[in-house]
Amino acid sequence: MDRRSFIIGSAAATALRPAFAQDPYPTRAITIINPFPPGGASDVVTRPLAAVMEPIVRKPVVIDTKAGAAGQVGAQVAAHAKPDGYTLLSHITSISGFAEVDRLFGRQPKFTNADFIPLARFVADPCVLIVNDQQPWRTLQEFIDDARKRPNEIIFSSSGLYGALHIPTALLMTAAGGLKLRHLPTNGGGPALTALLGNNAAVLVSSVSASLAQIKAGKARPLALFGAARSKALPDVPTLKESGHDIEYYLWVGLFAPKGTPENVVTYLRQVLNTAAHSEQFKSALANLGQELDYMDMPEFAAFWAADTKRIEAAIRAIGRTEG
Repeated sequence: MDRRSFIIGSAAATALRPAFAQDPYPTRAITIINPFPPGGASDVVTRPLAAVMEPIVRKPVVIDTKAGAAGQVGAQVAAHAKPDGYTLLSHITSISGFAEVDRLFGRQPKFTNADFIPLARFVADPCVLIVNDQQPWRTLQEFIDDARKRPNEIIFSSSGLYGALHIPTALLMTAAGGLKLRHLPTNGGGPALTALLGNNAAVLVSSVSASLAQIKAGKARPLALFGAARSKALPDVPTLKESGHDIEYYLWVGLFAPKGTPENVVTYLRQVLNTAAHSEQFKSALANLGQELDYMDMPEFAAFWAADTKRIEAAIRAIGRTEG
C-alpha cells in the first residue's frame, strides 16, 4: 500500500465515519474467510480488495484460508460465525449449489443461502476450457473428437465434486453429446490448475483470471470460452456458442456476511466495499488478472444470486449423484 493510496483511503474512511459516530465498529481486525487454497478466483480477487479496504476501515483486513470440500468447509465456518461484522466470507458460484448437493444425497444441508447476507459482487469471470502444453488439441472440435474415440481416458481436473469448475465441465460433456472423461477432483481452483500444469490432468475449465498467466506463458492452451462474448483478455478464443454449444457460465466472486449481522454494520460494509471496489488500485489489480469490475451492491446481488442458484441447482440435478 503506497502513501498516496493510504491518504485516499483515509479520506474515504473519514467520509464514511460520521453516519456511524455512535457505533465504534470496527474496533479490531476484520477477517475474510477464503474457502479455497491460494491461487483460485476467490483468493486472487479478495486479496487486493482487502488491501484497499484496510486504510478505509483503519483496521487490518485479514484473509483466513479455510479450504476443503470445494469451498464448503470455509462457508460452514462463516455461516456459524458470530454475526458481528468481524467474520466475512468470500465465495464463488459454487456456494449456490451446496444445499442442493446435500439434498441430492439425502443429507440435511449444513447451511443454505438463507444463512448469509450477500453484500456485494465484484466480478463475473467467464470460464475458459484449457489444456496443458503437452496435449495435441488446438481446437475444441479436435478435443471433442478425440474424447469420443477414447471414452474415460482423458482426465479433467476440477475444484471438487459439484464445485464451480466441475459444473461447467459436466455441462460441456452433456452438450457435446455425452462425452465420457475421467474426473480428478481437487480442493480448489489453484490445485486443479497445478494438476493440469503437472500433466496429472489434461483438461480444466478455469476462470480466466486464475489461468491467464499460464496461458500467456504458453503452459496452458485455451480452446473455448464460456462467456456470451469473447474476452478482451483472450480475443482470439471462440465462445462455446460460436462452436454450436449453447452454454454460458461465469465464475463470479462475492462477499457475504453471516445472517443476523446488524443492519448498521451491513450498511457500513456496503459503503466500504463500494468505495474499495471502485478504487483505481483495485480495478488495476483486476486488469492484471484479465478481469473487469462487474460490481453489484446488495439488492442487485441478492436478486442475481437467487436466479443463479436456480441455474446451478438445475445443473446439479442434471449431473445427478456421482462419487467422482
